[in-house]
Amino acid sequence: MNAPLRIALAGLGTVGAGVIRLIEENGAMITERAGRAIEVVSVAARDRTSDRGIDLSAYTWADKLSDLAADANVDTVVEMIGGSDGPALDLAKTSLSAGKSFVTANKAMIAHHGMELAELAERNKVAVKYEAAVAGGIPVIKGLREGASANRIERVYGILNGTCNYILTTMEKHGSDFDAVLKDAQELGYAEADPSFDIDGVDAAHKLAILASLSFGKVLDFEGVETSGIRNIMAADIGQAKALGYRIRLLGMARLDDGKLFQRVNPYLVPENHPLAHIDGSTNAVVAEGNFSGRLMFQGAGAGDGPTASAVVADLIDIARGDHGTVFAMPANQMKKIGRAESGNRTGKSYIRFLVTDKPGVLAEITAAMRDADVSIESLIQTQKTIEGSVLISMVTHQAMERDVVQSLEKLASSNSLQAAPVVMHLLSDED
Repeated sequence: MNAPLRIALAGLGTVGAGVIRLIEENGAMITERAGRAIEVVSVAARDRTSDRGIDLSAYTWADKLSDLAADANVDTVVEMIGGSDGPALDLAKTSLSAGKSFVTANKAMIAHHGMELAELAERNKVAVKYEAAVAGGIPVIKGLREGASANRIERVYGILNGTCNYILTTMEKHGSDFDAVLKDAQELGYAEADPSFDIDGVDAAHKLAILASLSFGKVLDFEGVETSGIRNIMAADIGQAKALGYRIRLLGMARLDDGKLFQRVNPYLVPENHPLAHIDGSTNAVVAEGNFSGRLMFQGAGAGDGPTASAVVADLIDIARGDHGTVFAMPANQMKKIGRAESGNRTGKSYIRFLVTDKPGVLAEITAAMRDADVSIESLIQTQKTIEGSVLISMVTHQAMERDVVQSLEKLASSNSLQAAPVVMHLLSDED
């Protein structure tokens, strides 16, 4: 039997503790599958006295994170502390520079600094693994980088944030408004005390940038992700979508448009016959469409200590086997940066919801602005019930250029009839 793979673990929160628990419980099986044992030898955490439900007495405690990378008895460093910069990034760079492989669940760090870390890893002939950074325990990173590597990926998209999906599907089931469901999600532990990263789409954007780079073999471009979240969605929107045969889901969408990269996180109206329309609760799902494989769908738990720890240890098993591979779809120094596709050039149907003053002539004002921007209306619903003196008007456009839809709304920006900014969601189609 080969010598054990000795790991140092930074961060002993629920996921870090879960990694230790999994290695202890499934140790014999992991050894058989990896060809050698995987052993935790060193740990670091902010609080040594916290009760984590596991025995840590056998492990060396590091006073500083840098001690983990400097420890000659450590082969691989596992980072579970989070943050795109600061201590996590310093630990990653120090570990790779010291010739140690690095495993992380930190999607923000990979989205912002993945190219730099990939180049450093490949220069030092070690691995950077991050299966747990996207969609928890779902093996979508390995699936795209290895399983679908013979395909040209036409587009990759999906439900990338469990908190948002839980909120939307709960609103859907119970007819509840956003604020009430968010409060319940926080009490149940599905949403953070400050949920902004989740509900404003930033978390999903981090994951989408990673998936896009893997799918298309291009340089990561997190800044190029057009991002909006779900905080302005009302129960009425859910109901209107259902009446039209759709369900609202926050999707991340990426594809190449005429050699440029299109990336967007936005609430979409998903047709009821599409698999993503039936993804409920905190589940994640990723769809990749290959030119030979067809539609591939990866579905499962997107968070939690068990699924995330499972993905971390799967990465460790690869490293124990000597399977370093490339960090992304190809060597980092061969990946090219490409331009950003303009969303305004895209054509499709849009759902637009207005909250307007309850007075005559408002509907005519809206339709005139749409007409002047060459946007035609396929269906329109005006809600009779008023909300604090306001009325909801919802419409679905015919196929239209997105820039024309934006122009129509700009024409209405100064209108005294609008009580809030219009909410725009796109309808998911095969051409999207």
